[in-house]
Amino acid sequence: MGQALDFVIRCRAWRGLSVLLTFLLAALAIAVPHTFGYTAPAGTKSVNIAGTFNGWNKDATPLRAGGDGRTWSVTLELEPGRIQYKFVLDGGTWVTDPSTKSESDGNGNTNSVLWILPDGYDRPAAKGDGEIAVSALKHETDEPDLNYDRGQLQISLRARPNDIEHVRLHVRGGADLEMRQVGEDEIFARYRAETPWDRSRTIAYDFFLVDGSKTLYFGPRGVTESPEGNLFILDRATYKPLIVPSWVEHSVIYQIFPDRFANGDKSNDPPNVKPWDGPLDYGTWLGGDFAGIQQHLNYLEVLGISCIYFNPIFQSPVYHRYETSDFHAVARELGTNAQFDDLTKTLNSKGIRTVLDGVFNHTATDFMPFADVVKNGAASQYKEWYTFKGFPVKLGRDHNYVAWNDYPSMPKLNHSNPQVQDYVWGVPKFWDSQAAIAGWRLDAANEVPDAFWQGFRRAVKAVNPEDWIVGEVWGDASHWLKGDMWDSVMNYPFLFATTGFVGADGDGKPSSFMRKVMANYANYAPQVSRNLMNLIDSHDTPRILNACGGNRKLADLAAILEFAWVGAPTLYYGDEIGMAGGRDPDDRRGMTWEAVTESNPTLKLYRSLISARRKSLELQSGDPVALLADDDADTLAFGRTINGRAAICVVNRANAQRGVHVSLTAVAPKMRALYDALTGKPVRIEPDGTVSLVLEAQSGTILIPERP
Repeated sequence: MGQALDFVIRCRAWRGLSVLLTFLLAALAIAVPHTFGYTAPAGTKSVNIAGTFNGWNKDATPLRAGGDGRTWSVTLELEPGRIQYKFVLDGGTWVTDPSTKSESDGNGNTNSVLWILPDGYDRPAAKGDGEIAVSALKHETDEPDLNYDRGQLQISLRARPNDIEHVRLHVRGGADLEMRQVGEDEIFARYRAETPWDRSRTIAYDFFLVDGSKTLYFGPRGVTESPEGNLFILDRATYKPLIVPSWVEHSVIYQIFPDRFANGDKSNDPPNVKPWDGPLDYGTWLGGDFAGIQQHLNYLEVLGISCIYFNPIFQSPVYHRYETSDFHAVARELGTNAQFDDLTKTLNSKGIRTVLDGVFNHTATDFMPFADVVKNGAASQYKEWYTFKGFPVKLGRDHNYVAWNDYPSMPKLNHSNPQVQDYVWGVPKFWDSQAAIAGWRLDAANEVPDAFWQGFRRAVKAVNPEDWIVGEVWGDASHWLKGDMWDSVMNYPFLFATTGFVGADGDGKPSSFMRKVMANYANYAPQVSRNLMNLIDSHDTPRILNACGGNRKLADLAAILEFAWVGAPTLYYGDEIGMAGGRDPDDRRGMTWEAVTESNPTLKLYRSLISARRKSLELQSGDPVALLADDDADTLAFGRTINGRAAICVVNRANAQRGVHVSLTAVAPKMRALYDALTGKPVRIEPDGTVSLVLEAQSGTILIPERP
């Protein structure tokens, strides 16, 4: 802030100084203090708060007890936005805040909700009123605000929605560009413009804001009434474009939970294996293995997938393997390292890449370094690999070490320890020598320090720059997606938007769906959005069929949206045959192979969607454009456009037939041919560039330029 204050002192025009001071004060106050309070039951020993503001880390933010021992509170500086949270009592009991509103998070959980509003939001926003909420203005000189993609320099500005008549980008030595809104939520809108850039020159720019009688310039020193001396600078010598693996946006991903896909070798079954179609509990083994996957490679190849994401495969004492005993050995119940090597190479020969689940936040208690501390206590050379609260080590309910979610079977690694770093960063190199690996999905990734992931990225990219790094974060992951940590993230915001639209517990509003997915898209650089792992369910959520209350038509709509939206569509094994499943452990049923028949309508739909996705560059790489969101008719449409052509997704959520009319003017005005990806039939484009469809109740389709 020192440079900005120095600029204030040297300002000559008092009117401009006043405007600038207003901005500076707003910038200083952008983080708003808020006090959380909770009255706990008598005898409560600790109260913490976990939420979207701290990555849902239940240990990060403790409250302090008042004099009566029951009233707990903490004051936090919070960034403006919509915050979900819960209180955590005694490290394990999660409760909502009785003093505020609570709502579903789209995954069967209920969380408390708090809105933090920036300064100036006490007045209604209105274009043309001459009032601009300067507290909302934000531009940073890195991704996603400043981004190089496909030969274009993309520059974005955050502002208040419906607040400014004209937002223009001034590039010195170039054209003035009208910025378009690319997404908004309830608090912020994001505007973006593109300009050609061959990376051979340094660029200076600022923003020109017009609202009614007011005209302001926005630069690194805030808002002024003159553009002089207030320019953002992009130095060509130091700017490094954000690069993600090129293959991901062209892929269809298939998630396999190894114990539940297929049991091809009874000889490696654990002694307590249960019937394949029997009831499940949290400890049930079904015996799935590599041999079972090998036996179904033809099914996967014909289905048309191009990447498999495996839930953990390493040696572990539990069926889900999120407690790792040995990072250098596959689980004996799955097979051997040599068998896995053979499997990945066979998959690779069929054009199917392999992504592994890396559980690097915590380990199992029989992982050798932890077991050594249990045996040798403070004398162990590995005692700094974890965070112990005393010796000897106590296991079980009264454990005396930091563990993930306080589960004693999952001791948390000390990621600042150089030995831990060297060990984990060496895992990708080890598996590159053992098998054909194309990437890593990182479990509980938001709970690991940035420096650790930065080193992990260097290690992975040294093996192969095209290896993919995908973090697990259930909300906005923009912090980790600026080019120095991950390439992608599991796109849970898309899942929640989709189930909110088609799900039994959602609001069913097309406008809500479009607002959420466009806002999520705008949070990231476009090349990041194109390589997000899009999903409509997973091993941690109810199956999409259950989320839709058993309504297969609505579950089909979710699939259509998934394959049409920006990002790599990801099938959780069995989605394609209409498998059901509630919350964990019911969402991890054994694959119902008897449902794999030519007469299965869900399988037919997925085959058509996968085929369309693989054939259409527009669906793989096109930019999204919202075309229609009619809450009264329960219909929506959006386009994916690239190189003057577009694919169009049209959906009718209503319980009755609807006629839908979509103009292509905003996406591909010169396009003359479209085909229904699900039927193969041509679709007429009227001379005025309009497409008219009649959609049955709770149905949808995708229109593509090429005959499917």
